[in-house]
Amino acid sequence: MRIRLDIRYDGTPFHGWAAQPGLPTVQGALESALTVIYRQTVELTVAGRTDAGVHASGQVAHFTVPEVGDRIVSPDTLAPRLGAVLRAVLSGNLASPLPDSPAAYPPNAIDALVVTAATVVPETFDARFSALARHYVYRIVDDLAARNPLSRNYCWWYPTQLDAAAMNTSAAVLLGEHDFAAFCKPREGATTIRTLQQLETLRTAPGMMEIRVRADAFCHSMVRSLVGALTEVGRAKRDTAWLADALAAKARIPEIPVAPALGLTLTQVDYPQTETELLTRQQTTRARRDCGCPERR
Repeated sequence: MRIRLDIRYDGTPFHGWAAQPGLPTVQGALESALTVIYRQTVELTVAGRTDAGVHASGQVAHFTVPEVGDRIVSPDTLAPRLGAVLRAVLSGNLASPLPDSPAAYPPNAIDALVVTAATVVPETFDARFSALARHYVYRIVDDLAARNPLSRNYCWWYPTQLDAAAMNTSAAVLLGEHDFAAFCKPREGATTIRTLQQLETLRTAPGMMEIRVRADAFCHSMVRSLVGALTEVGRAKRDTAWLADALAAKARIPEIPVAPALGLTLTQVDYPQTETELLTRQQTTRARRDCGCPERR
């Protein structure tokens, strides 16, 4: 049996999604709680491996229920049961059964992670490889009058006002399928070819903006690098031609700043509806891509 988990978290107290020895992570906390429930090690596959400090309101993961696990807890009652055990793990009232778990989680982690739903899904569902698109929102406050300490962990306090119209004009050159190596931290053997479907800057209130980003997938630090590049345009230090040249370089550009993690939230992951479509999408995504797009000069 395969279970889909819908997850939300405040990334502030966590060292990202991926489990790391001795560090408080989202994956580590969830797998600890699931291992307590099923009395066997449970491993999660996730849609987006968010970095330290990045938040999520629409994260998705899946796992395969261990043998006889459905007799231990019904899928219908898993979400509330998982929530209770997870809170006990985060508060330190229940020791993690996994090796290399942190000695303790930060006090502000206790209510920073919730599982909103646990759903039985087809065996062809894969949280990572079946995904059609990931949606992110990056929030920026670029006016002193709009700064609010109560929301400081969820937006970037930018020191100067940005030109949203200029950012949108320049963003158009990045849309479509390209090699985004200039905007990614390289990983050996990993492709940097992605299809960027949306890169839009919106004024949501005076002194406040959102940069909305959607793609089939993202490579390491890609979203924050795209945001950092757009802010260079927004403050009139760079222009559209610079963005186009950076994209054409197909190699990491040191001049592209990486925006701070705290302003970024994973808001949604899209999936196909049928078992056949899930499997087809999974097979397509697993195949290594070779960009068919023309060279940019």
